[in-house]
Amino acid sequence: MALLQTDIIILGAGASGLMCAQIAAQRGRKVVVLERANKIGKKILMSGGGRCNFTNLDVQPENFISNNPHFVISALNRYTQWDFLSLIGKYKINYEERKHGQLFCVDSAKDILNMLLNECEKAGVTLKSSQTVTQVSFDEPSQKFTVTTENSVYQCQSVVVATGGLSIPTLGGSGFGYTLAQQFGHHVYPTTAGLV
Repeated sequence: MALLQTDIIILGAGASGLMCAQIAAQRGRKVVVLERANKIGKKILMSGGGRCNFTNLDVQPENFISNNPHFVISALNRYTQWDFLSLIGKYKINYEERKHGQLFCVDSAKDILNMLLNECEKAGVTLKSSQTVTQVSFDEPSQKFTVTTENSVYQCQSVVVATGGLSIPTLGGSGFGYTLAQQFGHHVYPTTAGLV
């Protein structure tokens, strides 16, 4: 197999992976997104009963469970619900507020997925579905990662793990991200059931 070069590989084409991909590509990086499922954004399409609860009006750091609360504060200060609502407005996606300030699409979760896919396309992101990653390694001398799938080998400067968690295995949920984090020496806290 030929060694394919890119700047960033993102593992997972859910909401987080697609957002990360379009922002990185808008910053001039060459981005490839690898999704294990046969379709991009499956969980987006089923979320909120098919209407996608895409954000809430009241988003506060204390609403998030994290072993590093400072990270949550920093992340929410850098990209707010208002930033995402601005993007929604650009695409003229109709939404409604439900209980507790939850915001849902009026029509379909497809509106959110299509918006994210359009942003990725405009930025030049390469999206690949049905990609099972078999190995991720890091070469110290070159300071590059090698990501191997069943039919391709990529070399890149950065790997982003946006594989999600263990929820809904039929839609692609797995423990792969946890295993990969441990492979690279990260501490993984015990998991617990929660709203995802």
